[in-house]
Amino acid sequence: MNNSKLNASVEACEYIKSKIEPESIIGIGTGSTVNYFIDELAKLKHLFKGAVSSSEDSTLLLTKYGIEIFELNDVNEILFYVDGADEVDPSYNLIKGGGGAHTMEKIVASASNEFVCIVDPSKLVDKLGAFPLPVEVLIKSRSFVAREIVKLGGVPKLRVNFITDQGNHILDIKGLNIANPEDLEKKINLIPGVLDNGIFANCKPNKVIVGGGAKGAD
Repeated sequence: MNNSKLNASVEACEYIKSKIEPESIIGIGTGSTVNYFIDELAKLKHLFKGAVSSSEDSTLLLTKYGIEIFELNDVNEILFYVDGADEVDPSYNLIKGGGGAHTMEKIVASASNEFVCIVDPSKLVDKLGAFPLPVEVLIKSRSFVAREIVKLGGVPKLRVNFITDQGNHILDIKGLNIANPEDLEKKINLIPGVLDNGIFANCKPNKVIVGGGAKGAD
């Protein structure tokens, strides 16, 4: 058991508990920290209507606990979106996508009223980029996108034996200088064939909860 991830999850549940209502929909991210959060959220399932999940893995766990799953197209409002991150800088810019679900994560986060990010202290960094940046690409565009990424200074590597929930490939990019996360996020997404990349700078969390006591301000 990772106590930092558990602590962040417990604190996130306490944070949303006073704000959720019987008709509330909660957006759920993906990953090991989110799994802890789902374990804790299940204790509150009588307080809200259901969840919109960002991945098949999270859907399986939510279903196991009897939490009703809704498609994003079928809901008008998502009160909170709760997810982890692979890196968090002091301005709350994130790198996500270690689990390969960042495209749907960004969509659900953008559709939510409030994005709460839960992490352990190891994910806090001064500058994004040590963690390879995931880029979801259409399979037929993979080589072209990789060449374009090289022009930006990155070193792309195909994530082998991995297909996203949308049926696409992931390129993991090392060596990028992420001095301006907002600009680079947009620049990569303009490459034809890119679905989305794992920089969350134009979709930053409203709140970051760090397990172990440190806590981001709103």
